[in-house]
Amino acid sequence: MFDYYYQIAVIGSPLEPLTYKSDEKILEKSIVNITLRNKDVKGFVIKEVEKPSFKCQDLKATNFYIQESYLKIIDFISLYYTCSIGEAVKLFVPFQQNATPIKKENFLLDVTLSDKQKQAYDFLSTHPSSLLFGDTGSGKTEIYMKFFEKMVNEGKTSLFLVPEIGLTPQLLNRVKDKFKDKVAVWHSKITPKAKERLLDKIYDGDIKIIIGTRSALFLPLLNLGLIVVDEEHDDSYKSSFRPRINVRDLSLLFGQTLNIKVVLGSATPSLTTYHKIPHFRLKGRFFENKKNYIFDSGFDMITPKIKEKLKNLGDEQAIIFLPTRANFKYIICGACTVTIKCPNCSIALSQHSLKNMLKCHYCNFTQAIPKICTSCGAKSLSSRRMGTAEVASQLESFLPEKKIQKFDRDEVTTQRKLTKILDAFNDKEIDILVGTQMVSKGHDYHNVNLVVILGIDGLLGQADFRAREKAISLMFQISGRSGRKSDGEVVIQTQHSDFFKLFLDDYELFLKDEITYREDSYPPFRRLMRFLISHKDIKKAKEGLDELLKCVKTQPNIEIIGHGESLIFKIANRYRYNLLIRAEGVKPLLQTAYQCKKTFCEIDIDPINFA
Repeated sequence: MFDYYYQIAVIGSPLEPLTYKSDEKILEKSIVNITLRNKDVKGFVIKEVEKPSFKCQDLKATNFYIQESYLKIIDFISLYYTCSIGEAVKLFVPFQQNATPIKKENFLLDVTLSDKQKQAYDFLSTHPSSLLFGDTGSGKTEIYMKFFEKMVNEGKTSLFLVPEIGLTPQLLNRVKDKFKDKVAVWHSKITPKAKERLLDKIYDGDIKIIIGTRSALFLPLLNLGLIVVDEEHDDSYKSSFRPRINVRDLSLLFGQTLNIKVVLGSATPSLTTYHKIPHFRLKGRFFENKKNYIFDSGFDMITPKIKEKLKNLGDEQAIIFLPTRANFKYIICGACTVTIKCPNCSIALSQHSLKNMLKCHYCNFTQAIPKICTSCGAKSLSSRRMGTAEVASQLESFLPEKKIQKFDRDEVTTQRKLTKILDAFNDKEIDILVGTQMVSKGHDYHNVNLVVILGIDGLLGQADFRAREKAISLMFQISGRSGRKSDGEVVIQTQHSDFFKLFLDDYELFLKDEITYREDSYPPFRRLMRFLISHKDIKKAKEGLDELLKCVKTQPNIEIIGHGESLIFKIANRYRYNLLIRAEGVKPLLQTAYQCKKTFCEIDIDPINFA
């Protein structure tokens, strides 16, 4: 019997391709079953090869494959994000042989666009990739709906990407209400059985619109005609694990490679997108109203001015934002100024008073709240940097007649809890919602007339070239929750009111100012790459940094921005060092990555996290 030999990428593995054999002809780009170290795993057929000099194991064919048109994308991911072909292929859900093609329909959507929305729709229609730069409440979703309708009638599928599926139930319901059983939802927390059922519907051609998070981009969608990336500025589109892909950027690559229309949407687009992608500016709101901004010079406290506003709330509702959950971000000793830190991470433990515990929000280590300083024995411990739990507790004492509700990841642990809180808030069963950035994630609050923003100076002071952009974007996103149907007020607690006042009414004005601030130094004008070296042995981690630094210094057209201990030096008992470099283009960065990569070094192209 004649055998065939194939070069196989082990799916999900950083290993170099291996050679396997088969007694039957296998199509290249197929998914196959193979054995590796006595375990059954999946492989990807790269190409047929000559019989090697060593003995090869057998492979088994499956009914799945990667579509030919996706191969360039896989090669790009492997090269650009410095991962193996097997790791790149793992991102993709394979196609099934003999899947049912999508059929055209005569579908009419009962959504009427305003004149401004029609102009936006026409502009987006004439560009293969474009940005819908629309104010909060300007009606971006209605424009998306019209595109979905067009795709259904052309027999094409649409992909609607959102940053976090659990934080957009109202958006999901609006799309499902219009398109019924043509819509499916995909995200990482779906059970395996539910994924199987959903994939069967995709293979059968029953699904026309997929709403999903990052992983949805890699679904086997037949005749994909449209990708919408909503809230394109959101950092959730960037993976924090290998391969460290950015799905917003890859959506644009999908569009170019597969001839798919791509629409990015945001009220606060990233500077890079605004600078590089053709955009339509959709100004105004569906309900015209006024917004009054009030600045409060207090810091990390509920000041008399804020109390007065909340006291006079009447029958209206309010949202209070702050970036910290728990009661307090850390405990400090007044005598020796030492903070109580996690033994596994170089991060302060957060105070959860109700459970009488300190908790690490990185490794989940917990301990009881101490009564004396563990460093000097003094009894002068004090709590700093209020969190959502503390604000909620203080408001319950100050406003006992009001219903106060926390809205953070400590409180919202399931999709059911999230939906329950949002429904109760919109039904006016909750008066004041106290939350972290979750409150800014696209929710449509009908009766909110007061928004209070606390702790925004902490974002502005981050060691990040995007600190100004993050702070201004968050201010616009959160203030946009106020006054959706009537006039509203926004109280901003900051020591930098002059900065925020410059851009209160026009986010685009900020983007134009930020362009001059970054020119010749940071994206979108220069490219960045971050090396993260981590090891349980601090000596080996430091040696790894020194070796890496020595190699990088020999590379042409590279500028070293900085190197040394990471801002968070230890996480889960692993010591961490950073090396940040930049170049005018991406080629020198990638050449440096492949020349200087170490075994316990993570490489992050276009980084957004520098801690």
